Amino acid sequence: MTASSPSTLDLMDQWEQPPRKRGPRGCVMLALLVVGALVAGAVWVVISLNDREPVPVKPAFEVPALKPAPRSAIPGDAGPLPAEPAKDAWIAKVSENTDIPSRALRAYVNAAEKTAKTTPRCEITWATIAGIGRTESQHARHDGSRAGEDGVVTPPIIGIPLDGSPGVLAVVDTDKGALDGDAKWDRAVGPMQFLPATWKRYGVRASGDGAAPDPQNIDDAAMTTARYMCARGGDLGDPAGWWTAVLTYNNSTAYGQEVFSNADAYGKAALKP
Repeated sequence: MTASSPSTLDLMDQWEQPPRKRGPRGCVMLALLVVGALVAGAVWVVISLNDREPVPVKPAFEVPALKPAPRSAIPGDAGPLPAEPAKDAWIAKVSENTDIPSRALRAYVNAAEKTAKTTPRCEITWATIAGIGRTESQHARHDGSRAGEDGVVTPPIIGIPLDGSPGVLAVVDTDKGALDGDAKWDRAVGPMQFLPATWKRYGVRASGDGAAPDPQNIDDAAMTTARYMCARGGDLGDPAGWWTAVLTYNNSTAYGQEVFSNADAYGKAALKP
């Protein structure tokens, strides 16, 4: 400590001296200084916030509501699927354009490709399968679920009990709760929402590995959707066949128009560069 430096005791003495009384003018000046400091601080905060980079928010994919009369039209052409070397890049682009998770989109594309080989007369498109998937479970994302890389959806997607309550069909249990966990009433299961009895008849294992078809696997569910709709509608390249297939899936004109709108929007988005 130098001789000219105040000691700690000197500082304490100065701190403990009683403040001199201020007159009204002094109080007003003090108040103005305080207010000025607060205003300056607020301005600095606003400027600082404005200087930050805005966080980009990706808008949800918008589907224009189309209301064609049943059996009057089919969704617009989604264009040809790419050959294998270009498929990954195409899926990434379309997933970005449509907000369809890439894992679900791959399941829809593979189902359409395999069906084109096994049932060429059907002409079901990946966009139609995706249209069903969006309406039924938001592409396996219902209530926080998701499809893993192995295709399995977790948590499993299980619908409400079909117990005959107002607005609900009554469907007594058909599988002893094996697929839906309900031994009293049936429930729709999986990302494509199949009833257990329908799954038992049409369920197919997409991988062909010999395991039992799993309605909670997005690949199996998409493949089964294609099989079911082709069996019910015949030629989905024809308006009568397309609508027959979709209305068999769910006998509601509003439902069919929603799937139509989805498929048409997806097809158009896929054609964008």
